[in-house]
Amino acid sequence: MKYIPLDNIGVFIHTIDLEITNFVNNRLASFKITSEQNLIMALLWEKEGISQNEISAKLNKDKAGVARMVNTLEKKGYIRREICPNDRRSVEVYLTAEGKRLGDEIIPINKDILEVITSGMSGKEIAELQMLLMKVRNNVNQL
Repeated sequence: MKYIPLDNIGVFIHTIDLEITNFVNNRLASFKITSEQNLIMALLWEKEGISQNEISAKLNKDKAGVARMVNTLEKKGYIRREICPNDRRSVEVYLTAEGKRLGDEIIPINKDILEVITSGMSGKEIAELQMLLMKVRNNVNQL
């Protein structure tokens, strides 16, 4: 097999990720929220009161980066942080009323984004794609 540096699955996945990120950022631009911030908000719309450490783990993001994004979302008035009463070292994140209202607008957009991304794919194809991408992830994480 001939090696062509830019003709590999890693580069292909990376370029698709960039295209999806740009698409999502464009769809959310009017809300002044980035695709990364949207991921945190999506977790909170599903279940608030989770810790910053849980957010980091669920999104596979470094704790410092999540702390910066949480700080930004707090400054925008979408979330608030509270010290966990059971563990003073842990910070839990909650939605504000404004953050809940934002969800009413963005959750339908997130659903539309998912429909665009998976358009023309069957449920079986989506499941197969997820399985294949998990194999790629596992291969990389074995190193």
